[in-house]
Amino acid sequence: MKLAIVVQRYGSDIGGGSELHARYIAEHLAAHADVSVLTTCARDYVSWRNHYPAGSDLVNGIPVERFSVARERDARDFARRSSFVFEHEHSVNDELEWLDAQGPVCPALVDRLARTGNEFDFVLAFSLRYYTAFHAARLAKRRTVLVPTTERDPALGLAIFGPVLRSAGAIMYNSPEERALIEHLADTRSVPGVTVGVGSQVPEDADPDRARRTFGLDKPFILYVGRIDANKGCEELFDYFTRFCAHHDRPLDLVLIGTSVLPVPAHPRIRHLGYVSDRDKFDVLAAAESLVMPSPFESLSMVALEAWALGRPVLANGRCDVLVGQCQRSNAGLYYQNGLEFEALLETLLDRRELAAEMGQNGRRFYRQHYAWDVVEGKYLTIFDRLQTESRDARPHEPAPGWLERRRRHLPPAAAVVTAAPAGPARETTDLSGAPS
Repeated sequence: MKLAIVVQRYGSDIGGGSELHARYIAEHLAAHADVSVLTTCARDYVSWRNHYPAGSDLVNGIPVERFSVARERDARDFARRSSFVFEHEHSVNDELEWLDAQGPVCPALVDRLARTGNEFDFVLAFSLRYYTAFHAARLAKRRTVLVPTTERDPALGLAIFGPVLRSAGAIMYNSPEERALIEHLADTRSVPGVTVGVGSQVPEDADPDRARRTFGLDKPFILYVGRIDANKGCEELFDYFTRFCAHHDRPLDLVLIGTSVLPVPAHPRIRHLGYVSDRDKFDVLAAAESLVMPSPFESLSMVALEAWALGRPVLANGRCDVLVGQCQRSNAGLYYQNGLEFEALLETLLDRRELAAEMGQNGRRFYRQHYAWDVVEGKYLTIFDRLQTESRDARPHEPAPGWLERRRRHLPPAAAVVTAAPAGPARETTDLSGAPS
């Protein structure tokens, strides 16, 4: 079996997000199939500036083909187009121009797929909202296994994504919440799909004492891992944590790992370690009292899974449906809606050690049951087997709109479409095995 993985960026030095998700899937499916990666030369997701040389590459043993991005992103143009399609009536053509403005525009990658014919049995396309996945899925149609990695994002309300989702061979969802939202917005119930997510490369020898020595972590601390950005809820986290410090004199630090887009406050109890190695990240995570996840928008949160794999409880933003759902399913996390709840739950984790330890053990079981690599790989292989035995013409293809129809401004604001969709943690949708619950 030959697989192509299409993703907007790819490299061993790109951590987090759908790009790391794609790399982990590529490396683990390579034990079962002939895997190649088709990607761009970009490393920076903001500008899509070409960084890697075009041509063939090898990343952790996986063959990679890189194609040059045709043009960098114009941030102002993208913001203007986003505002228009998210907030105003618009046309299909407006949405396609928004997709190009977001990028990474890479016609050479699309041409490569168009020329391959049946070279690949399946094309795994990561992430729905990007040019690369959108056009790869349109070309490959029933050979596409689409990994949307979508959040509760206004972009999901754009009309161009429905036909792409419905024409895919299968959809691999990150969470029951993502599946419920996509099924509601795009009517994909007839498309084979499974809730699978992704595992992680969690080491067996994570050493909390080594982390304390290496970074001088001599006080109890909660940990944030990821891009330090207002969009990730970090500004609110700083506000809530500094209020906690003002109201409590107990020793507790906030430690941050990741690249800073938002300035980190100069506060004696906030420590920014910057970008660290994977070994150091897991050591620090194992030493933390809890992982804090302040983001209001997540499609899964790999770092939350890593915390649970290491037996650490999670304190999550209660406005994120996926994080609330994961905390409820695992019984390994708490979630807050405001600053007072944040403070109260921090006190709970610090004062009730037996509760924190029990949640940690629940997290370990949850990770092993649903995100161990044999489970994740098995779900992908089951989908491939199913698609190889089913007729690829069972569902009719949807014709593309004509020239005039594409330019008719009758589509509703995308943000309003998503806002009107049911919200909250998924309760009566599908369980993590993909079967009805």
